[in-house]
Amino acid sequence: MIQPRLAVIVGGHGECEAVPILIRRIASEMDASLSPAILPPFRAHEDKLRKEAELERYVELAARKLDGKGGILILIDCDWNDSCPKYDGPALLSRARACRPDMKVTVVLAHREFEAWFIAASRSISGKRGLRADLEIIDDPERVRGAKEWLRNRMPPGRPYTETEDQPALTQEFDMKEALRAPSFDKCYREIRWLLSVSSVEN
Repeated sequence: MIQPRLAVIVGGHGECEAVPILIRRIASEMDASLSPAILPPFRAHEDKLRKEAELERYVELAARKLDGKGGILILIDCDWNDSCPKYDGPALLSRARACRPDMKVTVVLAHREFEAWFIAASRSISGKRGLRADLEIIDDPERVRGAKEWLRNRMPPGRPYTETEDQPALTQEFDMKEALRAPSFDKCYREIRWLLSVSSVEN
């Protein structure tokens, strides 16, 4: 069995469950023998991680929990003022790797919100979790401001979108290939594959 050892740093409550599901789905697609060992995620708000020394503190904590062996994924929403994954991602990655150059570390910024990836794969989640069965296809899903609200507005009256319940469930359901048309998910997909491949140890 090949068992990648991973630590995950996320920004939201929903991602604590959703990101491990996403990692395991990608691992299963890569190789049925891949069985990721994922530590309980570390959660810190995006604004906190952007502060001086805070990202480094969480990376150091994750590295210690891994005993210096394995990989670290940092996955947060990129929706602050003047934010851009193309520019903010490399800056955060540089800080994280400078902190622990001995570790395999990657940073993924979901453009706007994680849920934008569900909108990119709207056909595959139509009719799921109470969503309408005729969800429209959005040409540029990452331009949607308020992806959670977009989902909430397509649920029955009185049925809110619940991040801690619906986000993990939809992560299990959405078509990853369809979601690749969202550039930040394409980046996420490639980075997780890379991290799984370089963090694997034969058992």
